[in-house]
Amino acid sequence: METKIKTHIGSYGILIKNNQIALIKKARGGYKGKLDLPGGGIEHTELPTETLKREIMEEIGISLTNAVLFDVIATNIKWQMQPNLWEDLHHIGILYIIDSREINLKKEADGLDSEGAKWYDIDTLEKTDLSPFAYYALHKLNYIK
Repeated sequence: METKIKTHIGSYGILIKNNQIALIKKARGGYKGKLDLPGGGIEHTELPTETLKREIMEEIGISLTNAVLFDVIATNIKWQMQPNLWEDLHHIGILYIIDSREINLKKEADGLDSEGAKWYDIDTLEKTDLSPFAYYALHKLNYIK
């Protein structure tokens, strides 16, 4: 059995309004089926804030009015990519508190990572529903235990 070792660095947005958070449902990868912060990988020559703006538009379909650095975190996940292939992923996330005047989220899949975006009532979310980054953000902001 083969294991690929990979490091992925991305920018992710935390958008909370009226005790609801904008999340995407992961379509693939180690967090498939989990609710995750919108965002993604930093492309060659891109600044983290440029990545954030691009990914937020791609995944939830809104323009940002503000982005403030919240934290930089890392997690490690091992997941089966194919029957005889595993990935050992070191996932580094640059998290931002974001804001937008827009509230209508892109509901359709982006064709890549997202099955669509939605506002979720924070009080109904469980740790098991969330990706590590989404859980960390809500926990550190004292929304969930």
